[in-house]
Amino acid sequence: MFFDSHCHLDRVDLGGFNDSFDELLSTIEQAGCTRMLCIGVNLESFDAMHQRIEPYQHIYCSAGVHPDYEDVQEPTVEQLCALATRDKVVAIGETGLDYFHQSGDLDWQRERFVTHIEAARECGLPLVIHTRDAREDTLKLLRKHEAHKVGGVLHCFTEDWEMARAAIDLGFYISISGIVTFHQAQNVRDMAQQIPLERLLIETDAPWLSPAPHRGKTNHPGRVRLVAEKLAEIRGESLASLANATFDNANRLFGLN
Repeated sequence: MFFDSHCHLDRVDLGGFNDSFDELLSTIEQAGCTRMLCIGVNLESFDAMHQRIEPYQHIYCSAGVHPDYEDVQEPTVEQLCALATRDKVVAIGETGLDYFHQSGDLDWQRERFVTHIEAARECGLPLVIHTRDAREDTLKLLRKHEAHKVGGVLHCFTEDWEMARAAIDLGFYISISGIVTFHQAQNVRDMAQQIPLERLLIETDAPWLSPAPHRGKTNHPGRVRLVAEKLAEIRGESLASLANATFDNANRLFGLN
């Protein structure tokens, strides 16, 4: 069994699945992925995303506003905590800092990140964090605003081991995506070998970042198995032990039975 800890099911093109969400889910289940976390990226699309996944017992979601989205409604702590009371919501995010895609005065991005940290602490849910080229500021704000009180996950992690270790010391998990299968991503493989198994998660970030040999094609959570296989290979672990550990880790982090 696999737990895809970060995907965007509401954004997967259903054209390859006869325009059927149920057929997509059947394909995912046949590949051994039995639980998924569908990630909220803005307030405007939350209701539609939540309605899509709500009928399915094995799909959960988060509530948040992505750091790359500038021209969207800004969340408040109160709004995020209100969404957190909805059935299926088990995390706050996706939030964080992205200095790769964004430039200039990014105070708005840092302020939004702090809002999410405060909301997570207020409602007692873990954080789902996006961080890119913002190592020092990400860690600084996590420490300053006591994010260790709720913990969370640094998703689709491609930074170095030093940042991963610092986040783990704050009580966070590190999630690895299909990038680990990319030929040029040796840095990710080197870093991923060092993550303690009890702090490791796996994800697809579907519909993006489809792992080899499907790179460039629409991704879906059924391909999280390929992420697990590559991680097991480079870490010298069995696929079963890695799958079981990451499944248990995700359930623990998100408070699921």
